[in-house]
Amino acid sequence: MAKQFPRLDGLLRGFIARQHVFFTASAAQVSRVNVSPRSTRDLRILDDSTAAYLDLTGSSNETAAHLLADGRLTLMFCAFEGLPSILRLYGRGTVLPRGEAAYAQLLETAFGGAEPPGARQMMRLAIDLVQTSCGYAVPLFDFRGERENLDRWAAAKGEAELDAYRREKNARSLDGLPTGLFDGT
Repeated sequence: MAKQFPRLDGLLRGFIARQHVFFTASAAQVSRVNVSPRSTRDLRILDDSTAAYLDLTGSSNETAAHLLADGRLTLMFCAFEGLPSILRLYGRGTVLPRGEAAYAQLLETAFGGAEPPGARQMMRLAIDLVQTSCGYAVPLFDFRGERENLDRWAAAKGEAELDAYRREKNARSLDGLPTGLFDGT
């Protein structure tokens, strides 16, 4: 039932475009496994072998720590509407720190220069394997809209308070691994 592909094709890209949520999974050899839900509004498929997403400020920064320590990253999409299907993108992730040239360039070219409140960094995935599976056990859900809570929270904090929050909560992972968020400062 599972099928593997070396890269994305038009059909698989179309499936991703219809989804509203995706999940990231990462781990380092000595860490807990982290799985996080994310909105596809912050995701871009750059080409058939590359994806990127804007990573927003949150209560921890596990993915960045895991990418720094190990590099493995998986993105998973599930069809909650329509025909059942699961799509996983496996590969190596890179953190693009906010304020650096690579971040600014990708923000401009892939996101039209629009940075949501609380943007912390960007994650780029070099895809080395694409896998689909049936998704028969995934329940059906109706999409009602994006939650605006995180955007409102970040906008109310402002840059100075967000920086202080990130320094307190996002500099190290739950397991004490460095996230690299403040390496340049």
